[in-house]
Amino acid sequence: MNLETVAPRLAATAGLLAIVPVLVYGTTNSVAAGVVSAVNVAIIIGSLYLAMSPVEGGHGDDHHDGSGAAG
Repeated sequence: MNLETVAPRLAATAGLLAIVPVLVYGTTNSVAAGVVSAVNVAIIIGSLYLAMSPVEGGHGDDHHDGSGAAG
């Protein structure tokens, strides 16, 4: 698999693999620390997933600021 052809949202979702060491840490040391770490990983991956999601309307091709200037 060529990494250049991987969709950004798929790459962000693959970041959920980071939850595995967090679960190991939580079960071997402190359960509370493991839960907090797991929530942090979920927030980060969710943010990346949303940031890399397609935007309605494309790349701003139809954006007009009303000034009449080309841009």
